Amino acid sequence: MKMINKDLFVPLEREILQVQKKEETLGYWQDAWIRLKKNKMALLGLIIIVFLIVVAIFGPIFSSHTYDEQNLMMTNSSPSWEHWFGTDNLGRDIFIRVLYGARISLAIGIVASLLNLFIGVIYGGIAGFCGGKIDRIMMNIVDILYSVPTLLYVILLMVILKPGLINIFIALGIGYWLQMARIVRGQILSMKEQEFILAARTIDVSKKRILFRHLLPNAMGAIIVTMTLAIPDAIFTEAFLSFIGLGVSAPMASWGVLASEGVNNLRAYPFQLFFPAVAISVTMLAFNFLGDGLRDVLDPKMRR
Repeated sequence: MKMINKDLFVPLEREILQVQKKEETLGYWQDAWIRLKKNKMALLGLIIIVFLIVVAIFGPIFSSHTYDEQNLMMTNSSPSWEHWFGTDNLGRDIFIRVLYGARISLAIGIVASLLNLFIGVIYGGIAGFCGGKIDRIMMNIVDILYSVPTLLYVILLMVILKPGLINIFIALGIGYWLQMARIVRGQILSMKEQEFILAARTIDVSKKRILFRHLLPNAMGAIIVTMTLAIPDAIFTEAFLSFIGLGVSAPMASWGVLASEGVNNLRAYPFQLFFPAVAISVTMLAFNFLGDGLRDVLDPKMRR
């Protein structure tokens, strides 16, 4: 008589319990990483970002050229094995200058996002947690600042502070925290009346501990997404400022500086504009792909 395999007749309840148990063993961030890996565009963006960071840091070390080395015998040379992206009107290697530009642009994007995190999270967290009159006053200030285009007062600050890398950090740090403050404030308002916060107040937990140990960690998903999407915005702003002469000044090799120099020779030597423009576009797309993917996996409303 043929034997029946008992494993084929597993009760449905047991299968459901096994799936639930498996999901419970995964932490929030482990589950988010698994979901992120399934998003091909977000994973592609992450790979491109890591590749750009590694190449920007280590690429110039292995090159025989420097970003400010001039060779007047090789001015405006087309791309070749010696100069992969060609040379500019002073004979400088465009490939190395693009790599140095990646250092500057990525550093500006990351520093601006960290300042955005520090100022926006604290400001929005205090406004949302205190509520009432304090919240209204603080958010009215944000609304007044938000009514002025961010790029406009960044330009005004750069005119006052004069062009320079440190001044770009200051200008972007002052202007790019408003959106973060609004998002954090909204997250805090939606959570501060929930049961676990009311329980913490019942046992006389300090307000500072409730804000920094309970509310802000639970808003971290929205904070990370906002930070990621702010980086390409800061990179583009820096490139625009350098393009119009208010950002990084020569001979430093920002992508905006390279684009500005390439525009002057666009008709005769279009490759001088093409490579820095592609670098800006690819970097912004990569961060936007990653930001959209993080929003899908970290935002409870977007998760399935």
